[in-house]
Amino acid sequence: MSERIPLLIEIGTEELPPRALRPLMAAFRDELVAELKEARLAPEGVQAYATPRRLAVFIDQLATAQADEQVERLGPKEASARTQDGGWSQAAEGFARSCGVGVEALTVVDTDKGRRLAWRGVQPGQAAVAIIPDAVAAALGRLPIPKRMRWGAGTVEFVRPVHWVVALLGSDVVPGCVMEIPCGRTTYGHRFHGRGREAIELAHAAEYAATLHREGSVIADFDERREQIAAAVAQQAEQLGGEAVLDEALLDEITALVEWPVALTGGFDPRFLAVPEEALISSMQGHQRCLPIRDASGALQPHFIAVANIASRQPEEVRRGNERVIRPRLADAEFFWLQDRRRPLADRLDDLAAVTFHRQLGDLRARSERIAELAARLARQTGAEPITAYRAGLLCKCDLVTEMVGEFPELQGIMGGYYAEADGEEAAVATAIREHYRPAFAGDALPTTQLGQIVSLAERIDTLVGIFATDGPPSADKDPFALRRAAIGLLRGLVEGGHDLDLGELLEFAAGQLPIAVDTAAVVEAVKRFALERLRGYYAEQGFRSELFEAVAAIAPNSPLDFHRRLTAVAAFWQRPEAEHLAAANKRIRNILRRTEMAVSGDPAQPPQGGGSEAAEQQLAGALAACWRQAEPHIAAGEYESALHHLAALHEPVDRFFDEVLVMDEDAEVRRRRLELLDGVRAAFAAVADVSELPTA
Repeated sequence: MSERIPLLIEIGTEELPPRALRPLMAAFRDELVAELKEARLAPEGVQAYATPRRLAVFIDQLATAQADEQVERLGPKEASARTQDGGWSQAAEGFARSCGVGVEALTVVDTDKGRRLAWRGVQPGQAAVAIIPDAVAAALGRLPIPKRMRWGAGTVEFVRPVHWVVALLGSDVVPGCVMEIPCGRTTYGHRFHGRGREAIELAHAAEYAATLHREGSVIADFDERREQIAAAVAQQAEQLGGEAVLDEALLDEITALVEWPVALTGGFDPRFLAVPEEALISSMQGHQRCLPIRDASGALQPHFIAVANIASRQPEEVRRGNERVIRPRLADAEFFWLQDRRRPLADRLDDLAAVTFHRQLGDLRARSERIAELAARLARQTGAEPITAYRAGLLCKCDLVTEMVGEFPELQGIMGGYYAEADGEEAAVATAIREHYRPAFAGDALPTTQLGQIVSLAERIDTLVGIFATDGPPSADKDPFALRRAAIGLLRGLVEGGHDLDLGELLEFAAGQLPIAVDTAAVVEAVKRFALERLRGYYAEQGFRSELFEAVAAIAPNSPLDFHRRLTAVAAFWQRPEAEHLAAANKRIRNILRRTEMAVSGDPAQPPQGGGSEAAEQQLAGALAACWRQAEPHIAAGEYESALHHLAALHEPVDRFFDEVLVMDEDAEVRRRRLELLDGVRAAFAAVADVSELPTA
C-alpha cells in the first residue's frame, strides 16, 4: 500500500494581472485536484496560494502511487478463438500478446454479445511522480486565460512568462518538466525584502508558506494577506478619524499587487473636495489604488490610504511620493469638472448627434429622443409628470460626451445628475439621470424614485427592441449590448417597482419609433420570449418550482407584475392539501378535451345545469357557479390567492363527478353538456393559472 505525503506545486512568473489573480488561483487548485483525483491519487487537504509572482497549490496528503487495479479485457468471440484442428487461432494469440500473457492465461466469459475470450489480471498502479508533471500541465492548460502570451524562443503559452517551477513530493523533487522548465525545489522571495533576488531552497513541501514568510518576506496565502491589508487600512483610517472607502473587488486587486503589504496614509489639497466625490474616488481608486477616507458624517476627508509592497526605512518619502502622484490625478478630475460646467448639459444634445449608437438605429441624440418619448408614455401610465419624464429621458445620455465621463466611463449617469443639478434642472430630473442605469448588475438596487424607474425602463425597452430588430437575440457566448442584463433590469423594474404595465404594448410603441422598417409583431414576440426566459431564471433563483412558473406562463399574462401576483398565488395554493387533487383533475380535463372532436366552450358563470340526470353532475354545476361568483371579483381585483381559495372548494364535487359520471356518454347532447361543464371548471382555474401544469404524484 502506498504512502500518503504532501505535494507542493509552485509556478513562478512575472507579475500576474491583479484582477485575474484570485480566479486563476482558484482555477489552478480545482483543475489540479481534478486531475489528481482522476489519476486515483486521492488528494486531501488542499490549500491554494497566490501572489503577484506565483501560483501555488499545496496538498497535505497524496498517494505516492496508484492502487493496483483489477482489470478485465475482452477479446475475440469464442468461435473465432480456435482453428478447425482445435488449435489457437491467430486472433486468440494476438489478443494474448496484447495483454502480455500466454494463451493459456485466457478464459472464456459470457457477455451480452455472446461468449468471448477474456483476460483478467492486475494492472500495477503508476508512481505519483510519473503522473504529476502531466497533471500539472493539463491543469495549467485549462486555466481561464482569455489571451495567452509566448516569450523567448519557446513555444509555451501562459498568462505571463514562467521563470521557475517547484514540484516537491514530501522532501523529494518530482522529476520532469512543466512548461519546458525542469521541476525543482528553488523558489524566490520578495524582490527587495528578505533575501531579495537570492534563491530559496525548500527542504520540504510542508514548509513552503513558512519558509517564504521567514526567508523571502512573502505572505503566500492570498486570504491571509487580504485580511492583513483590511486590518491595516481600518487602523490607519481610524487614526484619521474616519473610515476607508473600500469595496471587495478593490481589496482583492490590492491584495493581488503586493507580497508584503504596508499601509500608509497621505493627504491632498482640500480644494479638490469641491469636485463631486465620485470623481475623486474613481481617480484615487481606479488609477492609483488609493483608498479615500470618509469622516463620521460620511463626507470625504482630504486624506487617503495607500498599500505599498515594501516596508521602507523612509516611510515619509513613500508618503510624499504617493501624494506627488495622486495630486495631478485629482487636478485632472477638477479640470474636467470645471471644463464640463462651462456648457449646460442640454447644450450637448447636438454633440450626441455625432456619436453613432448603432449603424441602423442612428445616433445617440435620436436614441435619447426615443427614450424621452417612451418615458413620457410610461409617466402617463403610472401617474408621473410626462413633461418632466420627457426632459429626464432626453438628457439622460448627455454626459457621455463630457470630458469627465470620457476619462471615467464608470461615472456615466452620475455626472449627468451633477451637471443637471448645477444647471438648475428640476431635482427629480437630476436624480432620474443619476439613477437610470440602475440596476447595473445582479443584486444592484433599483432607482429610488418613480421618475428614475421610468427612465430606466424606457432605456432598456429601447435597447431590447432596437437590437432585436437589427441584430436579433444574443448568442450563447456573446452579448455585446448586454441584452440579458437589460431584460432582467426591465423585468425587475416592472415587478419590484410595482408597475402593472402591458409589456407587449410598450414594446410595440418602442418598435414604432425605430428609424427602420420592422416586422413589429415578430420583434415584439421575440423580445417577449427572451424576457420570459429571463423571468424563468429570476424566479428559479428565488426558489419557485419550474412547474409553478409554467402554470402561469401557460396563460401568458401581459404584465410582468401581474405574472408575479399570479405566481405567488399559485405557490400559496400549492401548499393547500386539495391542490394536488385539483391539479390531477385539471390534467384529466385537459386530456379529455384534447381527445374529443366536439368543439365546446364552457362558461364558469353559467355552467350547463338543465337536464343533468346525475346528482354528481348537478352538484358540480351548482358548486362551479357558486365558487365562480365568489372568485370572479377577486380575479378582477388581482387578488389571485383569494380567488384560488374559493375555487379550491371544487375539489370534492370534481372528484365525485369523475367517480360517478360517464363524460363520453353515447348521447351527443349529454356528452356536450358534460364537456362544457368540465371546460367551465378548466376556464375558472385558467383565469388565474393553468393548474394542470402543477406536479402530481
